This record gives sequence, C-alpha cells and structure tokens, in this order.
Amino acid sequence: MEVTINWYIALSAILFTIGALGVLLRRNAIVIFMAVEMMLNAANLLLVAFAHQLGDLNGQVLVFFVMTVAAAEVAVGLALIIAIFHTKKSIDIGDINLLKG
Repeated sequence: MEVTINWYIALSAILFTIGALGVLLRRNAIVIFMAVEMMLNAANLLLVAFAHQLGDLNGQVLVFFVMTVAAAEVAVGLALIIAIFHTKKSIDIGDINLLKG
C-alpha cells in the first residue's frame, strides 16, 4: 500500500484541528504554547509532503525557517510564562488578563 499525498493532508488537518482546539479551549499557557507548536508542525508536514510530491526542495527550506522562528517563539514565550509565574504564582490565562492595570 502506497502512502499518497492525501494521507499527509488528512494527518495534517487532524493535527491542526487538535492544535486549534487546544488554543481555543484550554486555559493553561503552557498547553496553549504546545497547541500552537502542534499547528506549526501540521503546516510543516504539509510543506514537506508537497515539496516531496513536486520534487522541489523549496518547501523543505521553508520548513527549516519555520522551525527556527518556532524555536525563538518558544524561548520568548517560556521566558514570559516564567516571569508571570514568579509574580502571579499561576499560569492561568485569566490571571494574565489581570495585568492590564
């Protein structure tokens, strides 16, 4: 049985949906960051699958840059979460909203 591009599209859609639901439904900041990373990985999977299907390496190069930006996002995001946790003793998104004033 050959794995076609449709399998990759379906898997990517499932991963992206799980990530979007994680962002929309969860209140924990770390879980939200993990859900965003899952959505980025779903997009990366599609880019690599289409690059392989077309025989072009541009998609794989773009995945490298997306992974680099995602790593920087995680570093900054986790630093912010740690700073908020030190002040509020919680990483609930509702508590972060109280930092306005």
